[in-house]
Amino acid sequence: MTDVTGANWRKSIRSGDNGGNCVEVATNLSGVVAVRDSKDSTGPLLTFTAQAWADFMAATKREGHAS
Repeated sequence: MTDVTGANWRKSIRSGDNGGNCVEVATNLSGVVAVRDSKDSTGPLLTFTAQAWADFMAATKREGHAS
């Protein structure tokens, strides 16, 4: 399990007022990016290598789905 102590969780500024249906991302962890459900901050989370996350973000930006 990844230690997320000290994680700086953030939501997209585009998440808006959608009833909390968002994810939060922590990119300040050593070597990994963690993603969790914003409604369940103590629940399960996903982790990705920093490179996998960068690749994902680049792909979504190319497709016009995120910024």
